[in-house]
Amino acid sequence: MFMFEYPEDLRYLDSHEYVRLEGEIATIGITAFAVDQLGDVVFLELPEIGDALTKGERFGSIESVKAVEDLNSPVTGTVIERNDTMIDSPEEVAEDPYGEGWLLKVRVNDPSEIEDALTANEYSAQVEGV
Repeated sequence: MFMFEYPEDLRYLDSHEYVRLEGEIATIGITAFAVDQLGDVVFLELPEIGDALTKGERFGSIESVKAVEDLNSPVTGTVIERNDTMIDSPEEVAEDPYGEGWLLKVRVNDPSEIEDALTANEYSAQVEGV
């Protein structure tokens, strides 16, 4: 079984989104495991700058040749930046999901919201079954 990378500085959702919190700015993306499960990504729907996100609620979708999956927000806040490169070339998400393949930057209302998200070890154990 292939082991994926799960950076320690991120927190993870059961639905395979990750969040990197730097001060009050959260960078949101999807995990390498999710990208692998989806296969070839062909379409990405993301909110507009200025849109409000609510923790646990859908903010967009990612579509592959196999499936369409909702993207769920790990935080409540306002979209301040979105990665339009990923909208134009969604297949690039797979190349560097934790780096250049990020999806959104959000100014969070309450940084402590991420405390109930999974750590890298917890997420790894859940998806890899180890």
